[in-house]
Amino acid sequence: MPKLLLTFENAVLAETEVRGRGVKIGRGPDNGLVIDNPAVSHYHARVFTDGDGQLMLEDFGSLNGTFVNGQKVETTTLKPGDSVAIGKHKILVEESENLEGFLVWVGPQKPETPKMKETAMLGTKERATFLQRLGEQGKASQVSPERRKVPILIVRRGKTDAAEYLLTDDLTVIGKSAMATVKLRGWFAPKAAAQINRREGSYYIGAASKIPAINGNPTSRPTKLIPGDIIEVAGIELEFQCLD
Repeated sequence: MPKLLLTFENAVLAETEVRGRGVKIGRGPDNGLVIDNPAVSHYHARVFTDGDGQLMLEDFGSLNGTFVNGQKVETTTLKPGDSVAIGKHKILVEESENLEGFLVWVGPQKPETPKMKETAMLGTKERATFLQRLGEQGKASQVSPERRKVPILIVRRGKTDAAEYLLTDDLTVIGKSAMATVKLRGWFAPKAAAQINRREGSYYIGAASKIPAINGNPTSRPTKLIPGDIIEVAGIELEFQCLD
């Protein structure tokens, strides 16, 4: 099912699924996506599904226009990955099924769910011992060299509670929450800025309350990480590496 993410300066402000009669967008409080900005018309545009099941966007004759992937439009089709610009805000088009198979951070529940196993945070000596032991185990079990590589996040900039993190869980949360594994410091740090999922031996980063940038390119959809990638989110910079 199509989903719309309303963003401003890489922060996700709201999200909604496109159901039934669609989603109206505008400054008026009765819109499905409300954009509180004088450059946006009271009723600016709408996103809906036509009779053939195609996702469509229609501009309501707004004063300042609607742009899809940088092109001004009146009526056009949409697909996952498209970016709709209205004023200074952007609406990202996603498919809910894109996240199938990924864990999603939902925050602590009541009663509080058991705390997930924390990402290992090792000093230089401990890490060397850990990697040596891992290598010995790999030789004993004849695990391929590729399988023995250890994924790690190295903090290049920003305030966190450690300088590096070994990724040992299926879900790694970056934020200030008690359940976060890469813990951010600072009064205004988000509880969950982004998340990293492990799937079939690969690692994918996705947005939570913030949209991360990979090598300078913002991405709101789960994106596979490769060694050397630089992640920027919530004022920190992390390097993803796989150690032998």
